[in-house]
Amino acid sequence: MRINELNSQLFAEKDAKSRAKILSEIEVIKSLAEDKIRNEQRVVEFETKEFTIELISHKYENGKEDDVNELFVPDYQRDFVWDKKRQSKLIESLLLGFPIPYVFTADVDSEDPELDGRIEIVDGSQRVRTIHAFTSNNLILQDLKTLDSLNGFTFSDLPLSRQRRFLRIPVRIIELSSKCTEETRRDLFERINSGSDILKDMEVRKGSELGSKPLYTQVIRKCSSNEDFKDLAPLSLSKEKRDERLEFTLRFFAYLDNYQNFEHSVRDFLNEYMQSHGEPDSNKQQEMISEFEKVIEFVKVNFPTGFKKTASAKSTPRVRFESLAVGVALALRANPKLEVDNLDWLTSDKFKTLTTSDGANSRSKVIERIEYVKDSLLGY
Repeated sequence: MRINELNSQLFAEKDAKSRAKILSEIEVIKSLAEDKIRNEQRVVEFETKEFTIELISHKYENGKEDDVNELFVPDYQRDFVWDKKRQSKLIESLLLGFPIPYVFTADVDSEDPELDGRIEIVDGSQRVRTIHAFTSNNLILQDLKTLDSLNGFTFSDLPLSRQRRFLRIPVRIIELSSKCTEETRRDLFERINSGSDILKDMEVRKGSELGSKPLYTQVIRKCSSNEDFKDLAPLSLSKEKRDERLEFTLRFFAYLDNYQNFEHSVRDFLNEYMQSHGEPDSNKQQEMISEFEKVIEFVKVNFPTGFKKTASAKSTPRVRFESLAVGVALALRANPKLEVDNLDWLTSDKFKTLTTSDGANSRSKVIERIEYVKDSLLGY
């Protein structure tokens, strides 16, 4: 029984003996909880530092092209996705002397002497890259409200005295020691960002321990880079940067494997799939990649608009992609030599309703839309 239930019982109980029994049970639960904390608690050694803007920019820039820069962004981090307005807002905050959040980094321990001692950015890569963009004159300030007279400025447009002062601004750094494992760094990244609406679900997965599993590194990432896939299922630049294509690929495999058991939370469904299927062996990896490629080839040959609604569409809806991709895969499993005789259903009111109506992510809708595509292709 949970402690809140026992507390409710205690509140309602008047008998002294019964209350004593409940209090005893509560103490046992508290003791077990404390033991759990002690057993799971990790000793994370860290130092609090201050780097100047100039030092941050230099450590990030020097050696960046050869991927040997001292201050670097690890592969589980997201792309540089802040727009110019948000970047400008950070620079304005720094110029005004406002405090900005800590940048979390980690001292990397490596057997390679060229890489040993580098500083991995665990959280704060958007801020670091914004600082570098500005000091490198690759950011033109815009939409500033307080310092509106600086709109249109680059770093070099500032008076030399202001440039010097800006480069001396300190930024607070928390640096995890080299004893901090990659697993802990990824866990920290996920915990910092999982409650934020800035990161999309796939970005959080990529940065968590799920992003280190073979399912992601050997299958999802490889399939998402398929050039035909990019042509057949176009996405806006912002969605590409926010790992929407990785999300599409993950959804394909998760629904294909277990769509009939989908409940109501897509996020939980996908996370559970990555957790339970994260370690496919090399044969299974190749099998998954091959099936994905066969689906892409089938759509390329047979569907005139690919996964899009129309030939001129610039983006692809998730629900439409899922139903078509998984439906095609299931149809090919039933008939590997499948030939298309009729595609009228692609523009039917029924298909439009299944892929655009309310409740598109209810269990019944997921099953219905996927099986509608499969049955239509098989002529049922």
